[in-house]
Amino acid sequence: MKKIFMYILCLITVCFILPAIFTNASKQTAAIQKEETNNNATSENIVETSEEKTEDIKIKLLHTNTGEVEEINLETYLYNVVSAEMPATFEKEALKAQAMVARTYTMYKVNHKKHDNSDICDSSSCCQAWISKEDRLARWEEGKREENWNKIVQAVDETRGKIITYDNQPINAFFHSNSGGKTEVPINVWGGSGYPYLQIVETSGEEAYTQYASEMTFTHDELINKIKTKYQDIQIDFSNDEQIKILEYTESGRVKTVKLGNHNLSGVETRTLLGLKSANFEISKQEDKITFYVKGYGHGVGMSQTGADSLAKQGKKAEEIINHFYANVEIQDIHA
Repeated sequence: MKKIFMYILCLITVCFILPAIFTNASKQTAAIQKEETNNNATSENIVETSEEKTEDIKIKLLHTNTGEVEEINLETYLYNVVSAEMPATFEKEALKAQAMVARTYTMYKVNHKKHDNSDICDSSSCCQAWISKEDRLARWEEGKREENWNKIVQAVDETRGKIITYDNQPINAFFHSNSGGKTEVPINVWGGSGYPYLQIVETSGEEAYTQYASEMTFTHDELINKIKTKYQDIQIDFSNDEQIKILEYTESGRVKTVKLGNHNLSGVETRTLLGLKSANFEISKQEDKITFYVKGYGHGVGMSQTGADSLAKQGKKAEEIINHFYANVEIQDIHA
């Protein structure tokens, strides 16, 4: 009887219990595989969606020479901007910083339109510079064209979608060529209340660049005629040292107020009237000439491009360069 009972027990195990165990295990395996598949599909969808969103961003670019408005992909537009705004010979990390600055500046302009029928224009004196790929390649040495263009494209692609924000909004990402060693606050250039993320910062190494120092010399008549374009009643007694004199400097060392004869002008206005490269200047008076010795190139607000390259040469990454020139900002994805 014992043997018969054992046979029956084995038969029940083989026919009913084992299949149930394996069936349950199979269901669990299938469930796990399904979950993994779903997770993978979700990850792929996120990546695809992110890429699609980046590719979907279009801007309306005004070509100032023709008046034509072109709708163009943001990242493609940035290839042309970065190649126009910064030398391809600069360090890769400086170019990446420029790409993020240019992308941020563009998105700021999209949110604060200056032009009625477009988001931004291709003029550096109004918005930011832009150059076609064909024109850019033509201006480079033939043997360097492919290398230079690829370097620009990589700098943009490696920062794809990254912008600089303050309070989760794109900043007004001003930049210029050379700060002369120290940047300026916007209130001293354009007035207004300024921006909290645009402060005075120092950058070492800018004196190594040709943009750092320049000078302009005027005869007495040339100086008078330059100022007369705005002030017809200008009178200067060149024999009196008190008639040409810097009266006040800004905190960054730029000229705030200068006396030129019977007028007191701001340093920024003097720069514009005389065509100086910066408002950071000193004046030397000779017997029949006046020389302006200038430091830096540009308005001095925000990121210095040569300063960015200098920092990159010191081993700084693009993100560190951004945080050097813009205070209390974050680098975020454009879709965040």
